[in-house]
Amino acid sequence: MTQNLGCNHAVGRSIQVTAGDAELFTYVYKATDPQYESPRPYFHPIRTLTGDLISVYRPWDHLWHKGLAWSLPHFGHDNFWGGPTFTKENGYKPLDNNGSQDHDRVDALDVSDDLVRFAHHLSWHTQAGAHVVDESRTVTTRLADDGWVLVFETAMTNVSGATVQIGSPTTAGRPNAGYGGLFWRGPREFTNGTILAPQGKGGDELRGQRAPWMGFTSRQDETDTASTIIVADAGDNVRHPPEWFVRSEDFAAVCPAPFFSEELAFTAGETLRLRYAVLVADGLSDDQRAKTLAAQAQKALAAG
Repeated sequence: MTQNLGCNHAVGRSIQVTAGDAELFTYVYKATDPQYESPRPYFHPIRTLTGDLISVYRPWDHLWHKGLAWSLPHFGHDNFWGGPTFTKENGYKPLDNNGSQDHDRVDALDVSDDLVRFAHHLSWHTQAGAHVVDESRTVTTRLADDGWVLVFETAMTNVSGATVQIGSPTTAGRPNAGYGGLFWRGPREFTNGTILAPQGKGGDELRGQRAPWMGFTSRQDETDTASTIIVADAGDNVRHPPEWFVRSEDFAAVCPAPFFSEELAFTAGETLRLRYAVLVADGLSDDQRAKTLAAQAQKALAAG
């Protein structure tokens, strides 16, 4: 049975994208989280076509993790990730540097039976109030051959008047902790699930490896079902294929991390463009299915 896409808009707050009568995700574009958590837009809840939840919001171990979100922990001296900041001298320590990604306006909301596209403009501000980035962001949802796919596009312009070094805890001195970028945090029951990659499925040993896509598959509590998520990096993204920050042992996480082990100099007036596809499917995935799903995600990137 064909399911048509739809959208419910809570004006000034969020959009909910649906397939038939079922929610696929809610995108909160105007966050009201505490400053310490670096308020920024996020996707949560995120569900499969059959309704299984595959995201978590404010988990007790990292309150600043928000489903799926564009999050940068080391943007110069500022933190647009949330929580404490890592330095080689002091390790993780709370600083007065938690910035925010602030929604300005909706630029487009296009809804048809087979596509929902939402575009908006944001201004990034440091905790002290300095305006450092203008961002145009577009999220596009389509149904896929197996599941559904979200294309996330960002165009960030440096309006700070100075070059900003974009990095990670690894570039700041912590080995193998290069997170930063489009970060997905899975539900608690996904802990010790399986990380998917072109080089073969595995666990935390895949962290830091380069690939055009990676993902995660695991079983759900209560329903005795399973789910898969695949994240694909666009071929024209900076440092493609990126290193990946992935976790399974402590919690489920997938993040293409272009600033994992090397800072990027983001010059004044420059616009940085990045695109990703996130495919969500029901069921467990082996290596062959993961590659098939990744091809569908890459097809969505090509479609724009």
